[in-house]
Amino acid sequence: MWDDPLKPVLMLLFCWAGKGDQGMQNPSGQMDRPVSFHFLESMLPKAVKRRVHALKRLQVQCANIEAKFYEEVHDLERKYSALYQPLFDKRRDIVTGTVEPTDEECEWHSDREEEEELAEEVKEKAAIEDAKKEEATPEEDPKGIPEFWLTIFKSVDMLSDMLQEHDEPILKHLKDIQVKFSEPGQPMSFTLEFHFEPNGYFNNAVLTKVYKMKSEPDASDPFSFEGPEIIDCEGCQIDWHKGKDVTVKTIKKKQKHKGRGTVRTVTKQVPNDSFFNFFNPVKASPDGEMDEDSEFTLATDFEIGHFFRERIVPRAVLYFTGEALEDDESVSEQDEEGDEDEDDDGDFDPKVCVLSFSCI
Repeated sequence: MWDDPLKPVLMLLFCWAGKGDQGMQNPSGQMDRPVSFHFLESMLPKAVKRRVHALKRLQVQCANIEAKFYEEVHDLERKYSALYQPLFDKRRDIVTGTVEPTDEECEWHSDREEEEELAEEVKEKAAIEDAKKEEATPEEDPKGIPEFWLTIFKSVDMLSDMLQEHDEPILKHLKDIQVKFSEPGQPMSFTLEFHFEPNGYFNNAVLTKVYKMKSEPDASDPFSFEGPEIIDCEGCQIDWHKGKDVTVKTIKKKQKHKGRGTVRTVTKQVPNDSFFNFFNPVKASPDGEMDEDSEFTLATDFEIGHFFRERIVPRAVLYFTGEALEDDESVSEQDEEGDEDEDDDGDFDPKVCVLSFSCI
């Protein structure tokens, strides 16, 4: 029946790939145990298996080259970070009110027609409201852009989930966030620097969070390499003023002496939800053994650090205005549509099988 000795193996591969991680269904509709790649590979003729092993060795070499590529990308990031920094420094000076931009620097022509072509009645109503405000209160000229970073924190879901009401007065003193890359020849990492103006909560002028990275294939699973990954992070000690540490709260508990029957009140401090717990992260276990909650917490921390580096810091003004949030929502909707397409368990599609097989 089979002219080519590889046909049964290839057909099995195609069908299994088409089902993804769901395994294969037998005619009765019940789910069989998923077929492993090791089992499929063992079915190959010895001469073919030998050549496949040669291809795998080549693939490992490709992964090692890719790792070097990402190391050079990190060097480029460091180089261009120095070019961006003067612009980010000027952004900080404008936000804090240290520098007042010129009229020319403030010129901005919006490309959104709905903003440029406001209805006349809306303009008139706004003018009337402004006039009333001016009569009711003296003219104010706020310094810089008040609550610039706090507004961003409150607007971005990932950050607002960490934010507590008692954090907000402190974050009003946040004047800048910077990303610093590791020096040449040093292990790959980046540092988030949170710069604060003098405040009544802690003595630190800068709070730091270091994210350690690696760009090398895992010796035990080299084919899983997809680029640099964060492997650990390290926070900093916050020098809180007395009674101002929002990461702990004081509770009082009554205790009764078993023998004498007397009651005393014991005061102790317990952890408190706060954004500033961000600077006291869960540590990655050296042996990789962590409970599920710790793994999730650490993975979330890595995601937040990456988001600060890649999105928040470079595009801060667009998160302040909300424009970047619209872009993020559009990307999220596209991803969800893509996930729905992937979850569609329709009829067998040979093209899908071929694509899946090509990635084996």
